[in-house]
Order: sequence, then structure tokens, then C-alpha cells
Amino acid sequence: MIHNNDYGAFIAPELEASGSQQGELRGLRFAVKDVFAVAGHRSSAGNPAWLRSHAPAEAHAAAVRSLLDAGAALHGAAHTDELMYSLGGENAHYGTPVNPRGAGRVPGGSSSGSAVAVASGAVDFALGTDTGGSIRVPSAYCGVYGFRPTHGAVAMDGVIPLAPGFDTAGWITDSPELLQRVGKVLIGGGGTMKQSAAAGDTEYRAGEEAVIRMSVPGRIPGLERTPSRMVRLYIPADCWALAEPESAVFLKQGLTRLQAAADETVENVVSAEGLKSWMDVFRELQAAEIWAAHGAWIRQEQPVFGPDIAARFTWAASIAGQDHSLAAARRRDIAERLQELLGEDRCLVIPTVPGPAPLRGASLQQLERNRSGAMMLSCIAGLAGLPQVTLPVEGPAGLPLGLSVIGGSGEDLRLLSWVNEIWT
Repeated sequence: MIHNNDYGAFIAPELEASGSQQGELRGLRFAVKDVFAVAGHRSSAGNPAWLRSHAPAEAHAAAVRSLLDAGAALHGAAHTDELMYSLGGENAHYGTPVNPRGAGRVPGGSSSGSAVAVASGAVDFALGTDTGGSIRVPSAYCGVYGFRPTHGAVAMDGVIPLAPGFDTAGWITDSPELLQRVGKVLIGGGGTMKQSAAAGDTEYRAGEEAVIRMSVPGRIPGLERTPSRMVRLYIPADCWALAEPESAVFLKQGLTRLQAAADETVENVVSAEGLKSWMDVFRELQAAEIWAAHGAWIRQEQPVFGPDIAARFTWAASIAGQDHSLAAARRRDIAERLQELLGEDRCLVIPTVPGPAPLRGASLQQLERNRSGAMMLSCIAGLAGLPQVTLPVEGPAGLPLGLSVIGGSGEDLRLLSWVNEIWT
């Protein structure tokens, strides 16, 4: 049955797969970003050349299979930015999903369709991917809940990659309760996921390709269910300085709610080097991995990209073959510092993005400014492979904003439980 696509969330609204007759998510409907394998479906990854040059999937992606086994039913493949390499949500080939809660504004990307599907009420929840903010940004812009898990906590089998050392499979809902329920299915109901200190153990070396050698976190047997309490909230001044002044007023009202549920609040600075420096490290390593993943396909197929996407792939190609070992070392240092700071029961609270969703049809220069502002905030969890939940906050003129909580590596279920308990 083809369902409501009034907001243009879906590239394939007719795609369906039945869930089991039992399970924690029985009776719920979900959509998938058009990068998750669904048996018999040909994913587009947001680009006609990708759609043309790839065969239909033979089996469901691991995350899709887990949700179906838990009783949820698949209803639709949702739009994505081209090859997931954007944060705006505007697609030059398939159009731009309509932001249901921000008239005339972009939905955010690259999980644009997933956020719009949830915000419009077409489905109960949606799967997306997040490499550099692709769940967190559209969730903030569309006024819904979004979760990027610890890197490696959710299986990426059957998901089209962007940059494997940063890619995560996450989800979007319209309530914190459902955010936690989906997490219990995709991550597990007990114990703690632990990531190795080599968060992002990608081996970067001179030559055409980056060699991906990721250390994937695994379940530690015998651990009890993680309690949800958060002892300390860190409020980093350098992150909050990026918030637009009018938006900061509303975001701080949300911050007050979080502070009331923690033992103490500590103001700090998260990046002594400056968040732009961190963003530059992220962009370099991400681009190196992207070209390693897709450079051969681009050379062979010569796909047509929208102007902003084309510019990013051109830059990624230009740094192929360079030595990225210095950036990789800086990433490891950042990850170690953040994990030491956060541990098991502490978290960072930051704006998800600087302000409301930008207006549609902006210039390339404005798009890049918006992208940079968002990435200086989103690169924190990305560099360290940390879990991050974005919470909707009503902002100026009723426009959606996002307030984010970043937990320690492997503390996904603690974070989701705490948010569900206190954010009502």
C-alpha cells in the first residue's frame, strides 16, 4: 500500500516488507534511507548513476532485518542527498523533501527523507546513516529526535558506505520513548558496548587508497544493564559560542531541564586547538575515506553531481594519495581526550546546529557557511566515534532547533534511557 508522500519524503513509497507477528516493535512502521539494502530493491544513494549501475539487493541489511524480526513493518525508502555527502537535504536529481515544521526551509541531510517521513507522521520511525551529522542535522532542522550511536555499535552490513571509519547507522523518532525502544533492538537490552581506544583505527598512508582497518566495539559478557543516571554535564563554551544569539536563548531553556536531572554542571572548553581545527581534521580524513570508497566508481561511471556535491568530490580526489597520518594521529588524540573526559556517566551538552534550518535555494557560498557551522559541532562525536542524541527545542518564531547530548563510547543505552526519563 502506497502511503502519504505529501512532503516528498520517499523515493520509493511503495516499498514494503512485513515484520514478524511478535516482538518489541510489533505494530510500528518504519522507513529506510535509500542506502539500506532491502531484498529486491535497487538503492539510489541519491544519484541516478548509482541506481543505474547497481543491481537490486539480494538480502536485507542487518539493521533492517533486526527491525523486521522485532515486529516493525517497513514502509518506504526515503530520499537522501547524493552519496550522503551533504548536510542540506537538497538533491539536484530527485528534488528536496519538504520540511514539515519549517516552511520554506531545507530539511537537512543527508538523511533528509528519513527526518521528513517522521516529522510528517508518515512512519513511526526511520533508519538513517550519520557520518558527519547526517542524522543529527536533519533531526534538528525538522524538530524530531535523532540518534547517532557509538561507531560500530550497530551493524553496517548491507549499507552503502560513505567513509567507513566514520559511518554509523542510526534512527529518528518523534519521541524519546521510541528512540530508546529502537535502541534496545538495534544495540541490545543489556550490558555496555565498549569501543577500543583506536576510535577510527583507519590506516592512512600515502597512495591512492586509504586502508580501512577499523576496530569494532564488541559486547563485554557478564556486565549488568547500565544504569541511566548522568552524574556530570559539561557545557563547553566554545560549542555554545557557535549558537546564533537568538537561538541560544531557547537552547539554554532546554539546557536548564537537563541540568536539573544531573548531579553537577561544569563549564569547560572542549577544543583547546579550536573547533575549526577539529573540523579540518574530520574533513580531511573523511574525504580520504570517501575517495577510497567511491573514487573508482566515479572514474568509471562519470556520474553527474549537483554543484555542491561535485565540488566536494573534486576536493576529495585532489587529496587522494597524500599522507594523512598526521591528521589520523590528531584524531586518535582527540578521541582519547574525549573518552577520558566523559567516561561512563558524564556527557557534553551542545547545540546540535547553530540555528534553525536555512532557507531553501541558498547560494553555494551560503551552503558552505551553513555546512561549516554545523560540522564544527557535529565533528566532535564523529572524530571520537561517540554516541549523540539530538533533542527538539522550539526556537525563534516556532522554528525547530536541536540540543545535543554526547555520551562516552559505548554508553548508548545509558544515554537513551536517561533522555527518555527526563525529557518529557
